[in-house]
Amino acid sequence: MNKLIVDVPKMVDPAYYKLYTSKQQYIALKGARASGKSVATAFKVVIDILRYPYVNWLVVRQFQNTQKDSTFAIIKWAVHYMGLDDYFKFTVSPLEITYKPTQQKVFFRSMDDPLKITSITTTVGKICRSWWEEAYELKSDESFQTVIESMRGELPAGGFYQHVITFNPWSDRHWLKREFFDADTRRNHVLSFTTTYKNNHHLNQDFIDSMEEMVIRNPNRAKVAVYGDWGISEGLVFDGLFEQRDFSMEEIAKLPKSVGLDFGFKHDPTAGEFMAIDQRNRIVYVYDEFYQQGMLTQAIAQSLAKHKAYGLPITADSAEQRLTTELASVYNVPNLRTAGKGKDSVIQGVQYMQSYHYVIHPRVQGLLSEMNTYVYDKDKLGNWLNKPKDENNHAIDALRYAMEQYMFVANNHYMSYQERAQAVKNLGL
Repeated sequence: MNKLIVDVPKMVDPAYYKLYTSKQQYIALKGARASGKSVATAFKVVIDILRYPYVNWLVVRQFQNTQKDSTFAIIKWAVHYMGLDDYFKFTVSPLEITYKPTQQKVFFRSMDDPLKITSITTTVGKICRSWWEEAYELKSDESFQTVIESMRGELPAGGFYQHVITFNPWSDRHWLKREFFDADTRRNHVLSFTTTYKNNHHLNQDFIDSMEEMVIRNPNRAKVAVYGDWGISEGLVFDGLFEQRDFSMEEIAKLPKSVGLDFGFKHDPTAGEFMAIDQRNRIVYVYDEFYQQGMLTQAIAQSLAKHKAYGLPITADSAEQRLTTELASVYNVPNLRTAGKGKDSVIQGVQYMQSYHYVIHPRVQGLLSEMNTYVYDKDKLGNWLNKPKDENNHAIDALRYAMEQYMFVANNHYMSYQERAQAVKNLGL
């Protein structure tokens, strides 16, 4: 076989060079939005297979149905970028990548059942590398450790085991901080570092401008998304009331469903949230979403159709009457109404929402990020106020609109201030 040349400096920023040179057992990489950490790790997957004939990779996410369009796709892109398409075989059933000259493999698994991962066998070498993508999704360090301990066996002289953990640091309560970043508690043999969008030289200027503007407009979100710092745990509005979990449409088939729509454009996303509600158990399942900046009216209508909103009640932000009129009259979006407004309607709506538990599907990333950064406001002295800060809330507002008919609509009309106040009071909130 011809000698393969890999030009790492052309591929990634110097901040990532240690990802390819370190032999530490754990490499924990937290990054801001668009920092390039997943691309850099995908390159590492390929490079380690080329460098070490004994290496097979295990790529893990909490939910298997997210792998094909994320880790699998990005490694495939990396192979193509490096000009190595002829050397690798990609299969989707099972989801695997094979290096054809040696039969080394990349396996993709989920943490739905950690014990199943431990039974993987290889035809050459050992599974001695793992990539834990979006590790913030992982529920516990115990299941992580179960998989790590299953990766064992003697390697050739100079061989080593290594585990790469990549994630966005949404909360400083997560076990990842304790295990890999805190000096007093972190594991031995750890390389941990942080990257930002400034370490990704493939970004266009419009995106860079949006990051810099977020620092001014939305400092709480910028803490994670721009700087890669640990997120906020104090003052979260929905603290302890939400979880990310995979679930099927069959599980929620008999529950009533609705759609909420909040409009944005240049700086703020337009958010469409799709939910099913279990009133008996006070659980809201958020099963789908679109969350995008720069959406024109036609694109919004197309997204509603694509995400199967037609046939469901759709409640949209009443502040944009032109958009709702265009959606209904020009693009024939059915069952569309505008959200109710009035004194303290936001605060009352959020208080009512706090009487539910939220199960957020893995595909619903915009809402999940907002739930992790939506906090109460403070006064000039730094005291907490009983009202949320008006930021990090576009998906949350859309969800509140979707829930409106289950909270503040009676006899087909939006309740008055007094009626809403009584409805909240009846819940003991």
